[in-house]
Amino acid sequence: MGPISRRRALGLAGGAALAGATGALAATEPAGAATAWRNLGVITANIGRDNLGRRDAAIIAVRNALSMEGPQDRPLVGWQEIGEGDGDEKEKGYINDHFGPYYNNLHLNDGGQLVPISAPKAYNVLAQRVTSVHAGKAGVSPNRVITEVLLGAADDPALQFAFLNTHFVAGAYNGKEDPYEAWRDQMWGIHFDKMRDTMSYWLDRGYPVIWTGDTNRDPMPKFFPAREARAFANGIDQIGWVLSTNGVQIQLRNKFTVAMNVDDHDARVAVLQLRRA
Repeated sequence: MGPISRRRALGLAGGAALAGATGALAATEPAGAATAWRNLGVITANIGRDNLGRRDAAIIAVRNALSMEGPQDRPLVGWQEIGEGDGDEKEKGYINDHFGPYYNNLHLNDGGQLVPISAPKAYNVLAQRVTSVHAGKAGVSPNRVITEVLLGAADDPALQFAFLNTHFVAGAYNGKEDPYEAWRDQMWGIHFDKMRDTMSYWLDRGYPVIWTGDTNRDPMPKFFPAREARAFANGIDQIGWVLSTNGVQIQLRNKFTVAMNVDDHDARVAVLQLRRA
């Protein structure tokens, strides 16, 4: 399914270390009547390495996935495999070129970090950090991390949420055996637990969490089965969210995929709606 038109978007579903001291930013309690719903396109995009000549076009396709106007046309993107095994740094340049002055491209130049975030400047960056998961194994898997950012709407500072992006080790649940199968299974489990703990870090401070990632497992268990929502019922590329106590509500308006033609990953898009209750 291709990008949604503005008419369709408006018609669907009704209408690192922390910057500053840890815990210094407290969730703001909402007051008064609920605010209007706002659209936020969230994309998870794994830029693979089977067809390197298609990477620039793939990143352009991600940027142009939405067909809405103004700030709502600028998606929040969690990237995976940026510079991983490609032998060059071109992907970082493509992201900087196509996600330019209207974006903060976070964790894009963190050395070994491979899961940067492109956050539209319609949301202020209030805090950010990187959580290490495991060190990887030479010839098997790179190090794995979780990139995190706390965002607040520029026009409504009390509308705040955390956004997390990650990429799990491959091969643990693909139905194939290799000499490193036990290591892959162990690292996948460590990653799952670390992701849940990292989400809890933000949830316990009152912030809802939206997350993206290549989970390398299908079906993918939920981190919080009783609370977590997912945009897609299956597939290894996932978008999920969990509400917390600061009054920010999140609901799904629409979902679709965008062909990138680099490898077997398509970008996945969830058009979410956010408001303060």
